[in-house]
Amino acid sequence: MTNTSLDPSEIARYARHIILPELGGAGQQKLKAARVLVIGAGGLGAPVLQYLAAAGVGTLGIVDDDVVSLSNLQRQVIHRTADIGLAKVDSAATAIGALNPHVAVEPHPFRLAPDNAEALFAEYDLVIDGSDNFDTRYLAADTAASTGIPLVTGAVGRFDGSLTVLMPYRTGKDGAPNPSYRDLFPEPPPPGVVPSCAEAGIIGALTGVIGTLQAMEAIKVIAGIGEPLVGRLLMYDALSAQFSTIRYRRRGTDKAD
Repeated sequence: MTNTSLDPSEIARYARHIILPELGGAGQQKLKAARVLVIGAGGLGAPVLQYLAAAGVGTLGIVDDDVVSLSNLQRQVIHRTADIGLAKVDSAATAIGALNPHVAVEPHPFRLAPDNAEALFAEYDLVIDGSDNFDTRYLAADTAASTGIPLVTGAVGRFDGSLTVLMPYRTGKDGAPNPSYRDLFPEPPPPGVVPSCAEAGIIGALTGVIGTLQAMEAIKVIAGIGEPLVGRLLMYDALSAQFSTIRYRRRGTDKAD
């Protein structure tokens, strides 16, 4: 069992958390006890990993089968120029160790797939999806739903992004079952309809905005504070600097607002 007591150096490190009445020492201990799996150490995964490590999440799992390339560095800020050619899980683990030695990193240098997703998810308390393809996104959502694990999922386009929190195995305050990812997006788009960032381009700082918001949602879920984005899709338009939110529900109930 994980020792969640905080030593003097951790109390000093997390002092700005601990003085928050909503979080406090008890919330910080919850963060230390948490095991979070991050899918992808790329544009979204980079700020997620950095902020969760800084926040004191005790164990961070990273699943990614890619290596660092020069074109990654415009947005994947956890990696350095010297890391080009290294496995992203190893580069990210080194960066996390330098940022916060109290955080344990579990690298998984492979692609999330139907034959490994369920067993991998079962090792963690919460999953954050920072993947860049629809196959992985739907696999993560379906697996998290079937295994009863909270999922924070995000996506980015050229100048826009979105995120939501999924807990379809629970009911909301009104007693109705929470919606799933497929209630929001029933099926992935046909291949080739949505271009990749390599094809369409992407502004690097956008991934920092959405990834940081994903980290914030994860902290809220772990610590049990605030109102996570369950049944709500938060959307950000970088060019107009506007946020908007839509509500969505389990299909077969009321239509989304």
